[in-house]
Amino acid sequence: MFSIHSKKIIAVLFASFIAVLSLFIISCQKEFSGNGFIITETPPDLSTKIASSVSGFVTDENEVAVNGAAVQIGTSNTTTDKFGYFEIRNVQVVKAAAVVTVAKPGYFKGIKTYIAAENKSAFFRIKLLPKNNAGSIDAAAGGTVTLSNGLSINFPANAIVIAATSAAYTGQVSIAAQWINPVADDLNRTMPGDLRGLDSLGFMKLLTTYGMAAVELTGTSGELLQVATGKKAILTFPLPTALIAAAPSNIPLWYFDETLGLWKQQGNAVKSGNNYVGEVSHFSYWNCDLPNATVPLTFNIVDIAGHPLANVFVNIVPTTSNSWSHAGGNTDSTGHVSVLVTPNASYTLSIYGECGSWNNPAYTQDFPVGTTPVDLGNIVLTGPSIATVSGTVECSGSPLANAYVVMTKGYYNYRFPVNADGTYSFTTTLCGSSTAVTFVAENLSTMQGGNSVTYTLATGNNIVPALQACQFTIEQFIHYSVNGTSHSIDYPVDSIYHGVNTQATPPASSIYGNGSTSGTRPYTNFSFTQNSIAAGSRQTLLSFFGNGIPDSSAALTGTPVVNITEYGNVGEFIAGNFVCIVTAGSPPGTPYNVICSFRARRRQ
Repeated sequence: MFSIHSKKIIAVLFASFIAVLSLFIISCQKEFSGNGFIITETPPDLSTKIASSVSGFVTDENEVAVNGAAVQIGTSNTTTDKFGYFEIRNVQVVKAAAVVTVAKPGYFKGIKTYIAAENKSAFFRIKLLPKNNAGSIDAAAGGTVTLSNGLSINFPANAIVIAATSAAYTGQVSIAAQWINPVADDLNRTMPGDLRGLDSLGFMKLLTTYGMAAVELTGTSGELLQVATGKKAILTFPLPTALIAAAPSNIPLWYFDETLGLWKQQGNAVKSGNNYVGEVSHFSYWNCDLPNATVPLTFNIVDIAGHPLANVFVNIVPTTSNSWSHAGGNTDSTGHVSVLVTPNASYTLSIYGECGSWNNPAYTQDFPVGTTPVDLGNIVLTGPSIATVSGTVECSGSPLANAYVVMTKGYYNYRFPVNADGTYSFTTTLCGSSTAVTFVAENLSTMQGGNSVTYTLATGNNIVPALQACQFTIEQFIHYSVNGTSHSIDYPVDSIYHGVNTQATPPASSIYGNGSTSGTRPYTNFSFTQNSIAAGSRQTLLSFFGNGIPDSSAALTGTPVVNITEYGNVGEFIAGNFVCIVTAGSPPGTPYNVICSFRARRRQ
């Protein structure tokens, strides 16, 4: 789906906008004019709900698929699979501001907001931001931490409390922080929401961002901390070179409301040299933005046969000096786009092949925007950058119905369903006249999959060789017991992740598992060495955490061994088993007897 950000700003227009706005405020409705147009505003409807479906892919800062991330939409929850894919169907959401939240330990939440529509399934690509340690301060003394990019946070003395209780906190404060570059190509995927916000009067605004910050405070025991009531911290946002000249001397500050999925105006920042500086009373995501009037824009993207092009990336960039916002995002399942733009402006619409380069769009179109809603109708994508793809998924010549195909193109994964007769077909954009991709098929009925197939897509029709989905088992599991109490984590209902810490001495493998059931759902993570690792090798268990064991004080007794029973190539599987004793709790500690067996797909 779509979000909005800006590159062209005229400070004079903003000043005029604010002056006119102040003259036309009415208690429940307002009108303001400027540049020859009149906009009538009413408070947004944030109570009406409809059923919506959502899918997408989640990656980390290195564009690697994130497995096991928790995804919440409305009251429904799921987790991402090994491709970073998630899908939730027919959940009740707020129509005007539906919220998708992705959580993964070690990362700031990835949150996207969209306007839900009947019978349309939204689609997102979400890139998580790591909680990089910016530094630490002593709560009693206060202090300043600064990132290499210039983002700075200054805390006064005795200004920190425990978030859960509001009790005063003393001791060291760890500060995780990220600056979000407002002119970055991946802004659409990293920022929270869709750059819609509620101003101080409660009216919906389209925001022009000059930079964002994500900040989280934790104590020595990992507890979340906040700024004390009556205290304020000072945030310094660096300004990108491209925006310095046009940046106004004062700009509203906005924080992100994770429940509503919208930004809220609170305070302001002042331009100081090449930075914006402002005071904030709490921490989440913060944003320096200008509020803008809005006009709805809609269109559909289809191929020459009229078939919708789902999940295609589209960018909408202003070309006139009196416009200052542009949009970027993916079409939904029906090829539909619904986005807000600014009045009385001209725009260029570009469609891309998503191959890691934004220099060569597959399609462009210019169009004007006045003061009334714009519907561009069907945009037919033709030409040398379009490919139709078809093929079959089978097992020993027999078609498989309950399967899916994943195509990897450039940095990105795409997921396509398989029909009852084992066939699939879709249309996709190319990066030039041809593009090398890989395909893999999996069958969830039998928990089997096949080897990946490399194929070069060309303009026109492409028939991919039959994909096999019964060459090996894709079964993944972590089965363990603690003092006789059994816990099971099984893919694909649950999420399982394998990673390698190459910085450790010696390098170590880690296995993570998260159950999807509500309540006390099973979880575990454990790590072991990789000394000449292979099927039949014995590795040293380094750590184990799981249900029923106090994490903060858990320690292994002795030197337990992990028996490796399977060790395939990257993309294949690692399996093994071990027995250990974990001592945890108040000294001298309580022993916990653990028995574990596992199988996970290798990521590294």
